[in-house]
Amino acid sequence: MLFKKSLRRDLTNLAGVVFATLFTIMLTTTLIRTLGRAAGGRVDSAGILPLLVFAAINFLPVLLVLTVYISVLMALTRAYRDNEMVIWFASGRSLRHFIAPVLAFAAPFVAVVALLSFSLSPWANRQIDDYQQRFDQRQDVSRVSAGQFRESAAGSRVFFVEALSEDERVVRNVFVTQRSGERLTVVVSAGGEVTTQPDGQRFLVLDKGRRYDGATGDPTFRVMEFERYGLRIDPAPAPAPHTAAKAKTTLELVADPTASHLGELVWRIGLPCSAALLALMAIPLSSFNPRVGRSVNLVVALLAYLLYNNLISLSQVWVAQGKARFAVAVWLVHAVVLALAAFLLWRRTALSAWRLPRLRRGPAGGAQAGA
Repeated sequence: MLFKKSLRRDLTNLAGVVFATLFTIMLTTTLIRTLGRAAGGRVDSAGILPLLVFAAINFLPVLLVLTVYISVLMALTRAYRDNEMVIWFASGRSLRHFIAPVLAFAAPFVAVVALLSFSLSPWANRQIDDYQQRFDQRQDVSRVSAGQFRESAAGSRVFFVEALSEDERVVRNVFVTQRSGERLTVVVSAGGEVTTQPDGQRFLVLDKGRRYDGATGDPTFRVMEFERYGLRIDPAPAPAPHTAAKAKTTLELVADPTASHLGELVWRIGLPCSAALLALMAIPLSSFNPRVGRSVNLVVALLAYLLYNNLISLSQVWVAQGKARFAVAVWLVHAVVLALAAFLLWRRTALSAWRLPRLRRGPAGGAQAGA
């Protein structure tokens, strides 16, 4: 009872610290990237917070897998460093006795990772796509931010507006360039407003400005002054359906087993499996030689995780490209990792059983001297 209670307490405390650290790093990195996209006009600045929340949900499965792995690894490494493992081994415990409490600790994480991987993460990806599509469907002037150059949805115009009203209808000091083949048109105006015609078409009507017409590479151009000038606003494109496999529900992937859908299933199934298998793998990898230093086993553990994660990704890509069968790729990597974890556990257990009698007897020379 004391053994399991002590191990469970150490694992729980470490899991909270590890998850908080990883989540803070991920959230900060995602926030910086999202702010950069908003500053570049690729996302709506008003949607930064929702996009941040959906991105966090999307990253949670990987963070939870890492939390389980690092927590078990650090807890047992600390036990080796403080010689607690020697006490447990001397009292009749072995590495096999760590399997049950470690798996009991990892079980809630595996369940949450499965829920996120199969349900919540695809939903979060769909919400991210919806936000991006709604932003792309905004009218040209609605995409403009005061004091910044913005490209139209069709890519043929570039707008610059010095000031924009709150309802996004009145603009001041406007600069517009429009390219059609080799022809280039530049329009500057002191201000204007957005109007809607009876047929539903929208125009940006500019007041008191100039229009410059010319061609690329041609030094001649034509200047025209106007009191009122209308620019037709490109209509918003029709919303595209969700075609990315990562944005589709698990039931949709199963109902339509194309190569890309099966590849996505390999990844979703692999996440909860990796959480359980990495928890087992961390038990033998936590052992280290004090003469060498504990950094060696941590480097090996890091390389093991990277190799495992990359193999899952590689299996996903191969299935999506039709280079591997789903029925083989979905279990092969996990079976290899399970076999490797079992071998390392057996080897560490046998090594500990061989060393323990020597620790109890002490040096041979000392025993002879005592006799």
